[in-house]
Amino acid sequence: MTQSRNRILGLATVIYPVTDLSRAKAWYATAFGKEPYFDQPFYVGFEIAGYELGLVPDEGRPGPDGGVAYWRVDEIDSAVARFTAAGAAIVSEAKDVGEGIKVATVADPFGNAIGLIENPHFDLSKAGPGT
Repeated sequence: MTQSRNRILGLATVIYPVTDLSRAKAWYATAFGKEPYFDQPFYVGFEIAGYELGLVPDEGRPGPDGGVAYWRVDEIDSAVARFTAAGAAIVSEAKDVGEGIKVATVADPFGNAIGLIENPHFDLSKAGPGT
């Protein structure tokens, strides 16, 4: 079922909600030994071994159930349509979060959150054929 512009390209990002973005940014910088590559009041992003670790302020619920892993897709609207056609429910509609990056979250039929991210800044030349 591989279609052009409707591929899952691999795991991309995990995003953790935090209640104190400045404190969390400092902690993650120390813990991983590197500074964020993207640092805005609405999002802090770290590149860790080719993947992204993101921090968002007061969004969701910090704690063991708060993080969402985001799967890289080449076109967010097609990906959301694919997942909902398979029985997923939309948790958060696709939205542009800046610099051409779009995210959405769906829930599988079992209640698990699945994040989808379209990010034109990822080097897609390293992506596999996708599914």
